[in-house]
Amino acid sequence: MNKETMTNNITPSEKIVDIDLTLEMQESFLEYSYSVIYSRALPDARDGLKPVHRRIIYQMGEMGLRPDKGHVKSARVTGEVMGKLHPHGDSAIYDAMVRMAQDFSLRMPLIDGHGNFGSLDDGPAAARYTEARLSQAAMLMNEDLDEDVVNFKPNYDAQLTEPEVLPAAFPNLLVNGSAGIAVGMATNMAPHNLRETIAASIHLLNNVDATNAELMKYVPGPDLPTGGIIVGLDGIRDAYETGRGSFKTRAKVSVESVSPRKLGLVITELPYLVGPEKVIEKIKEGVNNKKLQGISDVTDLTDRTNGLKLVIGLKTGFDPEVVLDLLYRFTPMEDSFGINNVALVHGRPQTLGLRDLLGVFLAHRITVTRRRSENRLGKKKARLHLVEGLLKAILEIDEVIRIIRSSDEVDQARTNLMDRFILSEIQAEYILELRLRRLTKFSKLELDSEAANLATEIEYLEKLLGNDKLLKALVAEELQAVADKYGDARRTQLLDESGEIKAVSNAKAIATGAELADTECSILLTSSGLLGRTPAYVASLPGAKRKRHDGVAKHIETSTRKDVGFLTSSGRMLRIHAGDIPPVGETFDPAAAIKIVEFLGLKGDEKFIDVFDLSSTDEIALATAQGVIKRVAADYPAKDEFEVITLKDGDRVVGAAIANDAKEYVLITSDAQLLRFDATSVRATGRAAAGIAGINLADGAQVISFGKVIHAGDVQVITAAKSGSTLAGIDGGSLKRSALSEFPAKGRATGGVRAHKFIRDEDHLYFAAIVSGEPLGASVDGKPIDLEAIALAKRDASGSTIEIAIASVGTR
Repeated sequence: MNKETMTNNITPSEKIVDIDLTLEMQESFLEYSYSVIYSRALPDARDGLKPVHRRIIYQMGEMGLRPDKGHVKSARVTGEVMGKLHPHGDSAIYDAMVRMAQDFSLRMPLIDGHGNFGSLDDGPAAARYTEARLSQAAMLMNEDLDEDVVNFKPNYDAQLTEPEVLPAAFPNLLVNGSAGIAVGMATNMAPHNLRETIAASIHLLNNVDATNAELMKYVPGPDLPTGGIIVGLDGIRDAYETGRGSFKTRAKVSVESVSPRKLGLVITELPYLVGPEKVIEKIKEGVNNKKLQGISDVTDLTDRTNGLKLVIGLKTGFDPEVVLDLLYRFTPMEDSFGINNVALVHGRPQTLGLRDLLGVFLAHRITVTRRRSENRLGKKKARLHLVEGLLKAILEIDEVIRIIRSSDEVDQARTNLMDRFILSEIQAEYILELRLRRLTKFSKLELDSEAANLATEIEYLEKLLGNDKLLKALVAEELQAVADKYGDARRTQLLDESGEIKAVSNAKAIATGAELADTECSILLTSSGLLGRTPAYVASLPGAKRKRHDGVAKHIETSTRKDVGFLTSSGRMLRIHAGDIPPVGETFDPAAAIKIVEFLGLKGDEKFIDVFDLSSTDEIALATAQGVIKRVAADYPAKDEFEVITLKDGDRVVGAAIANDAKEYVLITSDAQLLRFDATSVRATGRAAAGIAGINLADGAQVISFGKVIHAGDVQVITAAKSGSTLAGIDGGSLKRSALSEFPAKGRATGGVRAHKFIRDEDHLYFAAIVSGEPLGASVDGKPIDLEAIALAKRDASGSTIEIAIASVGTR
């Protein structure tokens, strides 16, 4: 169809306008861009809300969905907001409501949700299945909204009105952050701590020239809802100065014994908006691709009661710190957050630093407080005006009644009252509507009191509005009240660059060995049962946290790639890699150590006896409660667990020691007999052997202690006796310290000699130990026992009375 034909087909009411297509596209795109920026994607710097969030909070307030009321269907809220205020789809409204209800997305959730509002890995249930109401934080956003504190504008069809901005009693944009993608720009703001942001706001309010460096003393960095660790503060400083920057977030991980004899990495906090399922997926992918080493399994123990908990099991012989470094590199356990503080200021998008963000909010709060005060002043002046008219009427009530009765119409009565008592039209109308019950003398007193109170309040409000310092002080006071009532402690830990893992190439990271380096170390066991690994042997266990009487019960000098064996009372030897024993630093920090019973996972009556280096060729001597002694040949199998003796029914191992350097063995029985005999009388036998007779026992007696002697000159024998009728751990009985040289040596399988004389009602030894060096004693409740205060006694002497039972002996 040509142009002439087209022209002929045009009716008189139609008109064709020639336009420039390029110009039209530009103008249309600009209009669309502005609509997206202003009406959808970017938050207002004053209340920190986008239009959809603001409309949801406002409409739920209008619906009366306060925290003290019941929850209502989310679909009902969505319908109300869509029908009255937000001319977009219900899915967009519900998605916005869901985010405001998620405590892992917002630092202070604005919606109190009931039902499945999603998780970091899963979406929420449909709006018809969930319920919602406003949270306390949302009430602060709507606070004083009925006192003309903000401007209202028509809704999309001009039938209703909605607020242009909410009063916002706290800096919501900083506290909860924001994220959005507009046309040609985007915003991404991190959440912060309420107490810290309010403290910075008050400081800026009182010091208008405060710098960002000063404000960072109050707001050192973001405080993410899910906690975690922020590494590197330079990017945060840049963001607070310019509005743009970035920082790295890391999971909070601890190295723990996740099961007996097995270490693991326990994750309790993840980076912001990173879910556990995503981390598990990336770990499995890394293990399959050979990027991650030393990981045996991953278990998700997250629940609603205890919160997030991911347990990553480690293979034997792998360094937990190296494995953790690899996890940070190849999984979302370390993530980056880019700060882009773009928000609307007077309807225009701006990139704001920390000081600007706080400044815009404070200017808004000052305006809100001023408008609220003006509104209250007007209301109180109007009320005082009515009260003054009532007081005039009550003083001459008979005349008022006469004027009203003599008037033909209401208008005439109003005019006559105004002329007679010099009243305004409002006062006269209020008097005409007066109820007879307000004409009592008590009502007169009430009105006088109310008038005086109103005059005082009016004076205060006028003073407040006339003094900017008072107005700022009120703003600061209200902000501090919010912080005191709703603030909580910081969740996110901040680290400087020293803890940051520098980026490396994938090839270099894959080549990084996660196995423990073969370095010298010591395995230490204290007399209180604490186990730990130190870089080198620490003979005196320095450290302020250590109890001074918690001495060294056993130490083994080994290396991180060797195995150690833990012998139990049932004759089991548990083979454990030295690198799997928790490190406790050079000072043996008790907080990092672990109880030996927990580490070994012993149950029932089984007890830990001793620990040995299984990589050596040393043989082990051990003794049982029934008087059997055995020297085990050093043919230890490469198994996680094996037997070293065949025990008779009811028997148990009571002590063990390295046999190679032993000159003598010492056995002590419950009936106070001590047998000291030559170590060469016991030959080495295989692990399946039952051993030979070590001491002849009297009826009812049993061996309670076994030890070896290398140099008899510095060996002491410590024994403690009491009555069998007393409760365990209550009565200390008597304790004796003797030199081993007091006891004559005898042959194996004899009865020994008396080691302790029973006094009063004592009938057995409940504790005995053979100690080389300076002994340190501890009671059953962990208190020290001064063994040096007990003088050395003869072998058959009685002991000295102690108040509480002794439980362990170690050396300094």
